[in-house]
Amino acid sequence: MPAWRTPSPSCAACASVSRSSTLAGRGKLVKADIDRNPRLAQRFEVQAVPTLLILDKGKPVARRAGAAPAGTLRSWVEQVAAGRRDSERG
Repeated sequence: MPAWRTPSPSCAACASVSRSSTLAGRGKLVKADIDRNPRLAQRFEVQAVPTLLILDKGKPVARRAGAAPAGTLRSWVEQVAAGRRDSERG
């Protein structure tokens, strides 16, 4: 879940990650404008914009704050997903 503030040019990288075919069907990208949803920002302790959270059943399992190129973000998501799959296998 990317937390962003209007306007946030750094969220263009988040958008390109959401369109990535390598991630298709494996999760959902949800953007939350923290200016319009301050309680959500407080709930997830968002202190920097942008902040990307990976949630599992509503609970954060990974967090990344700050802008980064789309490829870097995509790699981060892939690494977290791979780690989650490995831990589920036991």
